[in-house]
Amino acid sequence: MDRTSDLSAIFGALADQTRFAIVERLLAEGERPVGELAKTLPVTAPAVTHHIRVLEKAGVVERRAHRQQRLIRLRPGAFENIDDWLSRHRAFWSQSLDRLEEQMKKQREAKDS
Repeated sequence: MDRTSDLSAIFGALADQTRFAIVERLLAEGERPVGELAKTLPVTAPAVTHHIRVLEKAGVVERRAHRQQRLIRLRPGAFENIDDWLSRHRAFWSQSLDRLEEQMKKQREAKDS
């Protein structure tokens, strides 16, 4: 996958409120058993499994087996592409607003002269 499709997959996965809630819980509490996550969500256990598969396919989470449990955790570095994307956009908009502010300042000075 290229960076654009990576971002599309991540944003698409996070657009669903159930998947977003799963990610928020993992951010707050760390690795959790899938069954424990399922108990706290207003969807069926098969639906939780589906949502986890979507998050896995997007590269946001990973599952592992530990004894009788299936544990889920955020994938290290899963949000690096988003961070890079936000940094580029933040820089673009910051520079654009600085240029706008400078232009407005020049117009006010020309008007006051």
